[in-house]
Amino acid sequence: MSEQILDYDYITTGIAAGGTVRAIAAQTTNIVNTALKYHMTSPTATAALGRLLTAGALMSSQLKNDTDSLTIQVNGKGPLGRMIVVSDAHANVRGFVRNPQADMPLRSDGKLDVGGAVGKGFIVVTKDLGLKEPYVGTTPLVSGEIAEDIAQYFVVSEQVPSVVSLGVLVAPSPRAKLGYKVHKAGGFMLQLMPGASEDLISDLETRIAMYPPVTTLLAAGATPSDILQDFLGTYGLEVMDTHACKYSCSCSRSRMKNALRMLSRKEIDEILEQDGQIEMCCHFCNKKYIFKDI
Repeated sequence: MSEQILDYDYITTGIAAGGTVRAIAAQTTNIVNTALKYHMTSPTATAALGRLLTAGALMSSQLKNDTDSLTIQVNGKGPLGRMIVVSDAHANVRGFVRNPQADMPLRSDGKLDVGGAVGKGFIVVTKDLGLKEPYVGTTPLVSGEIAEDIAQYFVVSEQVPSVVSLGVLVAPSPRAKLGYKVHKAGGFMLQLMPGASEDLISDLETRIAMYPPVTTLLAAGATPSDILQDFLGTYGLEVMDTHACKYSCSCSRSRMKNALRMLSRKEIDEILEQDGQIEMCCHFCNKKYIFKDI
């Protein structure tokens, strides 16, 4: 192995082919297990939200400043409903799915039917880079399988040809509260920069078509840098950085109180008079906050 297999989640970034390929790979098993714990997601919802969380972690490498943030919304018409993932420049990600217990029968090949659970719809990427207005890109969902949809977003909205692979392996676990857990999760993204040759593009397309699922590689002991090396070693891969990523919710009592103040004084008083308190719950971590006076 080219690096030690770490027990925490992390991202490896690099460049290859004289800087004409940007490469990012991540191990996100703990992130997705945390989401499973917070939201009590079904196996299919776990895979769908886990893939989107992994995409958020990978895409965070494009953020440069501490105050930058990235939001990915998948607005599908399937049983899962809307999914949202938010990431900052340090790959602190959080997310939720509207209907976390929604599930689907397995596909004919025995795999989780993420595409069916997501359904038709749109993917919306919002980048807040500290400018006057955030950048917003919207593209139709291609398959609902998330990886293809992220790749399509980059081609259509940012004109960056990209190869994206995302995976979440949900496995039985008798000790787990729901009887299953995330055994492995991760992904990688290769992006072609200006100057990439047609031969390089053709070779990468051929390799991705024959490549095993990313969770198969991770389960066999491959690391993110192993995956990038396997893909791009012959093109002079240069690893630039390896850094941690994690599930991190930024909610707090003060933030919830500020959100509550968006209600009118009359509305707040009516709720307090009727219920004696106001209970607010964070979408991202399900932590509850109780207010008895505002």
